[in-house]
This record gives sequence, structure tokens and C-alpha cells, in this order.
Amino acid sequence: MKVKMLPVLPNRDREGVGARVIFSRLLSKPYLATAVLCLALTGCVVGPKYHPPSTAQAPPAYKELNPPANQPAPPTEPAPDPTLGGLGDWKVANPQDALPRGKWWEIYNNPELNALEDQLNIDNQNIKQFFENFMASRALVRQARSQFFPTATVGFNYSRSRGSVNLGNNIGATGTTSGNGSTGLIDLPFDVSWEPDLWGKVRNTVRQAQYSAQVSAADLENERLTEQAGLATFFFELRGQDALQQILDATVVQDQKALDFNKSQYDLGLTDRISVVQAETTLESAQAQATNLGIARAQFEHAIALLVGKPASEFSIPVKPVLTTPPPIPVGLPSQLLERRPDIAAAERTMAAANAQIGVATAAFYPNLSISASAGFESSIWKKLFDWPSRFWSVGPSLSETVFDAGLRRATVNQFTAIYNADLAAYRQSVLTAFQQVEDSLAAVRILTQQIQQQHQAVESARVALDLETKRYESGIDPYIDVVTEQNALLSAQQILALIEIQRMTQSVSLIEALGGGWDRSELATPQQVTAKPAKADTTIQQ
Repeated sequence: MKVKMLPVLPNRDREGVGARVIFSRLLSKPYLATAVLCLALTGCVVGPKYHPPSTAQAPPAYKELNPPANQPAPPTEPAPDPTLGGLGDWKVANPQDALPRGKWWEIYNNPELNALEDQLNIDNQNIKQFFENFMASRALVRQARSQFFPTATVGFNYSRSRGSVNLGNNIGATGTTSGNGSTGLIDLPFDVSWEPDLWGKVRNTVRQAQYSAQVSAADLENERLTEQAGLATFFFELRGQDALQQILDATVVQDQKALDFNKSQYDLGLTDRISVVQAETTLESAQAQATNLGIARAQFEHAIALLVGKPASEFSIPVKPVLTTPPPIPVGLPSQLLERRPDIAAAERTMAAANAQIGVATAAFYPNLSISASAGFESSIWKKLFDWPSRFWSVGPSLSETVFDAGLRRATVNQFTAIYNADLAAYRQSVLTAFQQVEDSLAAVRILTQQIQQQHQAVESARVALDLETKRYESGIDPYIDVVTEQNALLSAQQILALIEIQRMTQSVSLIEALGGGWDRSELATPQQVTAKPAKADTTIQQ
């Protein structure tokens, strides 16, 4: 354990003789000697010095940015499906690009999403809760800093008492006695006490509070990012349900036409009854699926209402069947990831707070010094309370040291050392998790893009097969059940394509979230900022 002594005596000459002379003269006066001793010892800081943790060297690039060498190249993507809208290719932005600072969702260029995200940042109750937790942690910093200064109290005491006559002539020694043997005492004291920060206990406590406030600030940003990403995910899921609804609505229209055709053919005696029944079954099945989609859409809409702080009963989003390609996302370099994730910043600041707590526990091994002073007026008669002879005062230091505690202090230091080591492991685990999440999202978006290209081919093939089978049925070659089979195959292929596209959009949001959104460690509140007195608007009780 190192004890750092800071210089406090100025004007030291080359050999240090001047400092010794000054110090010896001060020691000749008790009060000045005590003050100088306090100032000298308050430069001592015990406990381990904090060093940011080291982690495994970041890889030069993300593995999933490039497909494996043994994986075949994806096929060329066909023209977009007119039923689904434009579903173009996707790529990663250049490494030197950067996500928008703050409003990362603007990269999607969707005005509706932008408006919802802005509303979320104002009205989301979870974000407000984390903000108030941050304000509470800032208040704890100011509470810790108050220990640097003396505590002053003023009071007023009044009492009347009567001594026992059987105790002898002891009343006269206490002051003036009234005729009935009782005495009064009026006391107006003013007390001041101060405990100098000899071994850095208060400084380490302040540091621990500052680091904890920074943890709270990082937690706030992490919660904000989580809520923002959740809103974007729900929004794209909702738009995906609208696209699925459009597919099924178009299918219902086609199935209705097929049913009408089969009925007319049956009325003319050109087909049998089973073809009509099969067409009715196909139509009713598509209608049932279209109706069921309303459940998921309503739930996504209600989830968005919760995120933006609105009652679900008063919130709605108009239907708009749009599925788009995710924009190029600037991934950057793996070495930048540690600066872009608020959860990693929170884990690192948690370690710093645990290290400061070790210093607080270590200070218990050293003596405690307190200086107290008391002054005021005291009298047994009201009219003489403020007379000069009624004054009293006392001043003096008090020094104490624990000589036996059955290993309590050592166990406390060991406890906080173990907590620090646990926080170190948690920090390194959070770094590994961050790399895993980025690689997972990169792999998902890349593979889903290839799957979309392949599924486009499947949709086109299913459409051609349906056209051919419809002609064979109309020519009387095949039964209508073969047409139904091809209709179901086309519908299934279109639904799968839409679901994959929804998944790719939501995975792109997960990728941005894994990258830390638009946050950067430089935005983390500094110790000076968390120590500063908050604005009045921040401390107002919300109604």
C-alpha cells in the first residue's frame, strides 16, 4: 500500500534548511502547529492508484464483413417484387464513415420514424426514471464533498431543576437559587467540528461518488439507446405487417377472381363441383390469414405507444405497406467499439468506483483526527444571558486509533478488492459480448441479404409455375387442385420473402445498437460536470 505525500510547505531552499526553520518555529505555537500538521497530512492518499483496465487487443477488422472464402458468391438479385416494393441490395459503409451523432435513426431517412424517436426522447418514462437516478447520483457527489468542510450548529437550551435537600449544601455551587430551591439554566451554544481528510478517505469517497454518477450517466445513455432501438424495431415490424397484409389482400383478390371463374365454369357445366369448393377453401384460408395479421400489428402499435409515453387507446399509426432496404451502415473499426458503447463505459467506471472504495476502506487503518470548537452564552438569569461574563468557549483536537477490531478492517479491504476484481471480469466480459453482438448482427444482415436474393428467385419461379398450371387447368389438362397447390406455393414464397426483409431491417437496427448508436465516450459526463450543481429545472418535482 502506497502513501502519497503532497508538498505543502513553500519556499524550500536547495538544502531544505529554510523549510525546517519555518516548520520548527510553527511548532513552537500549538495551534499553528496543529493547523500545519493537518494541512500536511491532508495531502496523504492511501489505497491503490486506479489504472484503466487492459483488454485483449482488438482485431484489425470484423470477420463477418467479408464472407468466408469457401462460400459461393450470392446470385444476382432480380428486379424488385412489385407486391413488396423495392428490396434492393445492402452493403456496409466505408470504415471512415461515422454514424450520425445523437440521432442515429435518421440514417433510415424515414420522417415517421424520426418523429416517433423525437417523441420517445421526451416522453419515455423509462428514460425519465434513469435520468432521475442520474440526478440522485449527482446529489450523492455533493453530499460526499460536504465532508471536506466543517459542520457548524447553533442551538438553544433552557432547563429548570431542583436538587434534593438530602444531598447537602450542593445547590449554591450551581448558580443562583430561587426561593423554592430550584435553579434555571439558559444555554445558547455555537459548535463547530471538522475532521481533516488526513488519509484521503473523503477524497476517495468523492471519487467513488463521481465515478458512480458517471456509471449512472452511462446507464442513462444505454437505456436511451435500448428504448430507441426498440422503437425502431417495432416500427419496422409494424410496417412489415402492413406489407404482409398487402400480400394477403392481393391474394384474396386473385382467389376471389378464381372462385368467380370456377363458379361460372360450373354453371356452364364445364367443370365439377369440387373445383368450386377448392377455390372457396383457398379464398377463405387467405381471408383468415389476412384477418389474423391484425393481432401482431395491433400489438406492435401498442408497444410503440408505450415507448413514446402515450396511452395505447389514444395512439394509432396509419397503414403504409412499405419494405425498404437498410441504408449502408458505417461499422468502423473494432478498435473504436470500446469508445462507442455506453454499457462498456459504465462497466469501466464501475471499476473506477470500486477502486476508490478500496482507498476508503484502507483509510480505516490510520488514526482519525477531529477538531471541535464551542462558544456561546450561558446564564441562569435571562437578563444577564448576553452579558460579556456569560460567555464560554472551548477548542481542541481529538485523535483516535483503533487498536483491535478482530480483522474487521482487513476483511473490509479484502471485500472491496474482490468486488474490484469481479468488476474487472465483468468489464472484460462486456467487451467480449460487444464484439459478439456486432459480429452476430453483421452475419445476420449479410446472410439475410443473400437469402433475400435467393428468395426473389423462388417467388419468380412460383409465379411462373402458377401461370403455367393455370393455363393447363383452363385447357382441361390438370384438375384445379394443382392450381391451388401452385397458388399456395406462391403465397408462401411471398410471405417468406417479406418476413426475411422484415428480419433484415430489424437486424440492421440491432447492428446499430451493437455499435453503440450515435453515442461516443467523449459525451460521458466528466467528474466536474457530475459535481456541478444541477439546474433548478432538473430538480423540480414532476407532477
